[in-house]
Amino acid sequence: MSLRDANPSNKSKPKRVAIVIANPATSTTTGWPVGFWWSELTHPYYAFHEAGYEVEIFSPAGGKCEADGMSDPRDPSGYSASDLISMGFIHTPSLVALVEKTKPVSEIDPGRFDAIVVAGGQAPMFSFERATDLHKKFVEFHEAGKIAAALCHGVAILRYARGSNGELLAKGRTVTGFANVEEDFADNAVWGMGALPKDKHLMPWRIEDELKKLGANYVQGGLWRGFAVRDGNLITGQQNFSGAETANLVIETLGR
Repeated sequence: MSLRDANPSNKSKPKRVAIVIANPATSTTTGWPVGFWWSELTHPYYAFHEAGYEVEIFSPAGGKCEADGMSDPRDPSGYSASDLISMGFIHTPSLVALVEKTKPVSEIDPGRFDAIVVAGGQAPMFSFERATDLHKKFVEFHEAGKIAAALCHGVAILRYARGSNGELLAKGRTVTGFANVEEDFADNAVWGMGALPKDKHLMPWRIEDELKKLGANYVQGGLWRGFAVRDGNLITGQQNFSGAETANLVIETLGR
């Protein structure tokens, strides 16, 4: 029996969510390989399945996706060692297979889904500008009155997503995303490793600065605190500790 079948809140027509993770990319600031962040996939995935939802995983180009190393609970850094949800996902072959064979976002039919959730990681900051199919799908969901959500550096989508009226979706909206104080923390960490000179930043631009510049009302919950905000059918989460908060706002909005 599947978790969904066992969940008494499941209806005959369960809600459906498309989670989008980034394809592998190369950082233009460090030269390192970058990808999606495990907890930003696994924590929403777990919350949605607990609510009886059906979930499919996509990426802008489709195919095998790779996670940022420090998001892996097995990474020698120990940064994500306490992330037992991701550890369980990684050690479940049927779930890992979903990451190794993602469908391209061009195949998402908004008519089949109630929400789209764009996860982060480092890769979106270097690759989402070219992810034009993702821009279009995100806008399709939003303009159809369905939930369009993004979290952490996945909020980079809001730098590019424009409605049919030509306006940026985030303009005038209350949103969150990776905060400057968190970017400062990350910069200090890589400077301390000697991986970057102190006149360089880990990211090529900053979510908070860009959202403010394009006319959004940017808010945040504090350094590394789980936080998400909803403005109409646009939902955003602050960083990698906000996956559950983001998913829960989606669930509160859609119901079970």
